[in-house]
Amino acid sequence: AYMLKYDSTHGIFDGKIEVDGNQGLIVNGKKIRFYMEKDPAAIPWGEAGAEYIVESTGVFTTTEKAQAHIKGGAKKVVISAPSADAPMFVMGVNNTEYKSDIPVISNASCTTNCLAPLAKVIHNEFTMIEGLMTTIHSYTATQKTVDGPSGKDWRGGRTAAQNIIPSSTGAAKAVGKVIPDLNGKLTGMSMRVPTANVSVVDLTCRIEKGASYDEIIAALRKASEGELKGVLAVTDDDVVSSDLNGNINSSIVDVKAGISLNKNFVKLV
Repeated sequence: AYMLKYDSTHGIFDGKIEVDGNQGLIVNGKKIRFYMEKDPAAIPWGEAGAEYIVESTGVFTTTEKAQAHIKGGAKKVVISAPSADAPMFVMGVNNTEYKSDIPVISNASCTTNCLAPLAKVIHNEFTMIEGLMTTIHSYTATQKTVDGPSGKDWRGGRTAAQNIIPSSTGAAKAVGKVIPDLNGKLTGMSMRVPTANVSVVDLTCRIEKGASYDEIIAALRKASEGELKGVLAVTDDDVVSSDLNGNINSSIVDVKAGISLNKNFVKLV
């Protein structure tokens, strides 16, 4: 109840929260069951009437592991992270290809959800030849408040609040899974920075059909007002990252932050 009510990033929850004995919570009059199980198969989802499960632990990210929820009575599982073998869908990009008989899917990563709609428009309108992405990424729960050992690499164990930490990411390569035409044409890296929320995707790419920066922005703006409304947005304001905290769009194009070298080489932010 405490963790739902108080949030250092998004503020205090505007609603009524009650503890329902050992059963769970009552939020705005609605009962929400809580379970404490290490094995997802042991959670009685069917008994609770839960049909769609969001697997967001970061542990059960393969189809086999996520299917444990179905053993407990769930019907569908959405993995909130990239998966090695589950079909991957990104809203505004390939979500219409989803078939209802698929029991376990991946919604990819936050970075892929930001990059893929942008890449889709650029490729559809101007044909992307190749691209490099850097995500300037807020720190996450896996990082440390003070220096210590890290299972991933030495740099990953350095204090999150004092450092810009280069790291790897599969987000750009994952775009190739949801936009097959871009498979092998995108890769990228990450810089973990001392901010709590809102990350940046810096996409630098070569395009086949030459276009001015203004023409590229016009195409993105058109998509944001049409088929990608609610997924992709465009801002002309002088924003900084904290101004976008709580924004519901997957991707917000910062018009004033991007640049182009010529009609075939552009950086989008």
